[in-house]
Amino acid sequence: MQSFKRVVTRVLAALTMSSIVIVTPAAAQVEAVEARHAENIRKLNIMLMVTSLRCRTGAHDFQPEYERFTANYLPELRQAGSHLRSSLEAQHGKRGGRLALDKIGVGIANGYGGGHPWLSFEGLKGATAALNQRRGGASLALASEELLSPVPNAQLAIR
Repeated sequence: MQSFKRVVTRVLAALTMSSIVIVTPAAAQVEAVEARHAENIRKLNIMLMVTSLRCRTGAHDFQPEYERFTANYLPELRQAGSHLRSSLEAQHGKRGGRLALDKIGVGIANGYGGGHPWLSFEGLKGATAALNQRRGGASLALASEELLSPVPNAQLAIR
């Protein structure tokens, strides 16, 4: 996907230099996928934060794993947050974008305040530990799709 994005970026740059600006369906599709990944990564971070706080007094406290997760993925989390903010501001304006970002955060926090729909505290701890063994935005995007799903996937990639 990276090489495809580079090709699309180069083509758009060449067209811009020739005073012709065309937004191709492929470029729009790449942007939509990146925006979805950024939103999911942001949601994953909030979900893990909320559920780690909920689990902190039990036998499967995973706040240390969550803290390692945020440290390990800090560049990816920052990039996703920045991309999501920019995307929402482009759609809704600066103020509307901030409100939309807040709405996403509050919605995901409220959604997981009662716990994860199919992962126990032990499962969340294991999933977070597994994420800490990996690196990279692609791995994080895949994990976010799986962990934010309302139903479990029979073969989780994060295990």
